[in-house]
Amino acid sequence: MELSLERRIDRLEARAAIAELGTSYCTACDDRDMALLESCFTEDVRMLSRDGQMDATGRGETIAMFDQMLSIRGPAFHWTHDRIVRFDDNDPDRATGLVLAHAETTPHGKASIAGIRYEDVYRREGGRWKFAARTLSFLYYMEMRDFVEHFPTEKRMGLGGEWRAADFPETLPTWPKRAAAAS
Repeated sequence: MELSLERRIDRLEARAAIAELGTSYCTACDDRDMALLESCFTEDVRMLSRDGQMDATGRGETIAMFDQMLSIRGPAFHWTHDRIVRFDDNDPDRATGLVLAHAETTPHGKASIAGIRYEDVYRREGGRWKFAARTLSFLYYMEMRDFVEHFPTEKRMGLGGEWRAADFPETLPTWPKRAAAAS
């Protein structure tokens, strides 16, 4: 499909705006800026984590969930790395994306670290890109002191002392073939 120059420029601007949306989300979480966080979501947002710890529908429910989660944390630092954005050819106000990220957090005063993938649906409303859906998958989430011991294992989700399997990569259809080839 050949895109017009106008459409190509719109997509370049949208990529930049979506990147800034991700930065706003991280900053809002770290700074406990609930107004900024709320502005990142559509009214009907769906916010999930694959491990089931996060599950909210709608902006109000999502902000209430974040308010509760952030209330047990001290200092935090979230940052995004690479992202892939795919635009909907039938709807210029819709896109999907994958964002790779890390977070350093302190739930209940315990220095913790997480490797995260965000699967996103973005929607432009009133000229602004927002999250319409966001699903978190964890490569790991554990106290920093446990990283060296537990990162090489499948049980890399260990906050609260109960270790469980991480969301990926072992669950990916490509992983078993690679793991078998590496053995």
